Amino acid sequence: MKTGNASLPLHGGKCPAWLFTHMKALSAAIIEVIIEDQGTAEVLRRLSDPYWFQALGCVVGFDWHSSGVTTTVCGAVKEGLAGIAPQAGLYFAGGKGKASRQTPAEIISVLERYPVAAEAQELIYASKMAAKVDNTAVQDGFQLYHHFFAFNAAGEWAIVQQGMNEDLKQARRYHWLSSKLTNFTEEPQAAICCDKVAATLNLVSRENGEIRDLSSKIACRQPARIIGEIKQMEGIPPTLDLPRRHSIPRSSYLNKALNAAYAEQPRNFEQLLALPGVGPGTLRALCLVAEVAYGAKPSFTDPVRYSFAHGGKDGFPFPVNEKDIENSYTTLKRALRKARAGRKEQLDALKNLARWHSQALTIKAGPPPSGHDHLPGQDRKRELGNRSSRETLFQPGLF
Repeated sequence: MKTGNASLPLHGGKCPAWLFTHMKALSAAIIEVIIEDQGTAEVLRRLSDPYWFQALGCVVGFDWHSSGVTTTVCGAVKEGLAGIAPQAGLYFAGGKGKASRQTPAEIISVLERYPVAAEAQELIYASKMAAKVDNTAVQDGFQLYHHFFAFNAAGEWAIVQQGMNEDLKQARRYHWLSSKLTNFTEEPQAAICCDKVAATLNLVSRENGEIRDLSSKIACRQPARIIGEIKQMEGIPPTLDLPRRHSIPRSSYLNKALNAAYAEQPRNFEQLLALPGVGPGTLRALCLVAEVAYGAKPSFTDPVRYSFAHGGKDGFPFPVNEKDIENSYTTLKRALRKARAGRKEQLDALKNLARWHSQALTIKAGPPPSGHDHLPGQDRKRELGNRSSRETLFQPGLF
């Protein structure tokens, strides 16, 4: 199940070495507390929650709105827990750029050293399919460059990956969780959080079920026949729903991908999507044939639904205080040591404090009603109070 995504502005530069050292220690301490209290499956669930992940990034000292929070937090978690998590049955693979391409090899390496209730190829397939869905089946203009794969001894997994749109200067983060996954190719999203909405060819939406079925059937035809149909359509007046930015690739590239699909004769859309060489252009071409030849209308709805503790690396809302952040993870580690020795009073106190903080910061969310944006003083206050029983947004608790 994809549990969400988030759009973030692209930020250049690197996380300062001194801050990354503290981030590794604090993120490791927080996750150790969760493992001790609720187990590794809960860690995976938390990582797959875009709100909790963002809160974690803020607490450990990164900027709440920076694209770098994804890559840096994942890196801090992976490095900070390298010597601890495997003993608890929690493992991490992948990362940014070249590191993302090492995910299969890292998964195999883990399974050679530790007992995991899953086959290596099963986990590798999940890793590749999640990336293929977000990069190829969900055509939102964001190119993946970061892929972080977390899994436990039970074979459960969570994925955090990020794509970049250079034109918009934005990054979009996608979260996945295996424990609720029923189908890679139909509504894997549970919550999509984004402030940028655009026409998106989302081939894993429920509305595009007919398009998926027809695409896999059309791919089983002779490639020359499909390309011939596409060339005939090029002379049709532009009344199709396919937006201009979803252009069809040159025939030479398309012919190669269609021949690969024809040779495999995929039985369904997932098998089609999994084929090497079948990219966004191939799927757009098949959608075009499905729309014109069969009248299947594709949906272009973007799959969007609807705390700083130690400052931020750029000094907003205030600079990071090294003594404060060091004291935080020292306190957590001390509580963990006592809990493992049978004295859980301090750890329970921290959990109660976190629970109280989460409840205290519960706020009511929702756009103001039309026509009330400029209400003066008491009138606006009264109107905001009237909608207090509407949609509720909860401050995520770290524990």
